[in-house]
Amino acid sequence: MTGFWITLIILLVAASALFLSAGWRQRQASSGDRDRLNTDFYQQRLRELERDEEEGVVAERPEMVRELQQTLLTDVPNERAARIHHSSRWVLLPGLIVLILVSVGFYLKTGGLAQLAGWVSVQQEYPQLRARVMDPKAAPLTMEELARLQLGLRTSLQDDPQNLNDWTMLGRLGMVLNNATNASQAFERALQLAPNNLELQQDYAEVLTRSSDPQDNRQANVMLKDLLKREHSNVRTLSLLAFNAFEQQQYDQAIGAWQVMLKLLPAGDKRITMIERSIEQAKTDAGQQNSHLALTVSLAPQAEKMLPQGGVMYISVSDGVSPVPVAVKRLPLSHFPLSLTLDDSNAMMPDRLLSAQHQVQVRVRISRDGSANPQSGDWFGLSAITPWDSHQQLAVEINQQQP
Repeated sequence: MTGFWITLIILLVAASALFLSAGWRQRQASSGDRDRLNTDFYQQRLRELERDEEEGVVAERPEMVRELQQTLLTDVPNERAARIHHSSRWVLLPGLIVLILVSVGFYLKTGGLAQLAGWVSVQQEYPQLRARVMDPKAAPLTMEELARLQLGLRTSLQDDPQNLNDWTMLGRLGMVLNNATNASQAFERALQLAPNNLELQQDYAEVLTRSSDPQDNRQANVMLKDLLKREHSNVRTLSLLAFNAFEQQQYDQAIGAWQVMLKLLPAGDKRITMIERSIEQAKTDAGQQNSHLALTVSLAPQAEKMLPQGGVMYISVSDGVSPVPVAVKRLPLSHFPLSLTLDDSNAMMPDRLLSAQHQVQVRVRISRDGSANPQSGDWFGLSAITPWDSHQQLAVEINQQQP
């Protein structure tokens, strides 16, 4: 930072010197030109007087020469005029001040001084941030601190471009900060230093898998298949391949990779449940599911006596854990008991399908005015949480009243 300010001051001094020297030279040149013109005019008049005397045009040449000399002496500035001319150089001072102020103002406006100060601050914090991220007992860094660590790491790599560990860290920071471009570039540089590093290849493939560019997704698919040829039972490679295939709607390939993972994972692994749900979701998206929920709705005697005219029945299916329904159906009131079927076409969101659930709970509510929000006095029924095998049949009795 000190070197920057020294350079800035030197540039300002040099610009000021050029400005002043140009102004002084111009004034000196102006004075010199006047003296030279007077001398030339004097010499020319002497030559003309000589010719006139030779031709007999003038007879009093000495008298005319004295007059000409007197005129030349009169046109030479006196000492006071010279002092005035010397002092007039100070008129350049306002221009010099304007030059400095404009230069500094433009730099403060467009020169990125705040960014430079921020970069200097990051360089000062970098060793401490790096020590914290490497210490498992230290408090985790915030996203802002991770961004500052990334900037410090990029600066450090300018001085040590062969540091494999730093390129790897930079790539993983890019993934955490959701900066795919920086992550991809960092992993490419790391792979240039260690082209056969399996973990780096997986990291790079993951970045390509997350990309919104289909070409990146296809490149990731090719990379992951090559990695599987080298190591058939690598769970992370299988997971990345399955996810990439699912995102590209290659459901059979995704299901196959997940099924291999289920065989490799030990019993009780927490990932098994998530993988099974992913398989069900892929089968649903591929049209391989034929799941439906057969429902029978009946009324308790006390509810039947209080049925509203023009009421509406809302049927919602949840997973018994989240209050957000998986499937919803709205029907006008009719005769009871009522039999109906719900399937994935009644899903609330495309990424939460009925066929992908492992348990269900059904709630049936009669709205007196058609409102989708429960109101005091509405009658409803609630089933127990029941395991879901994609072909379930449930019965719900409307026998409770909303308080």
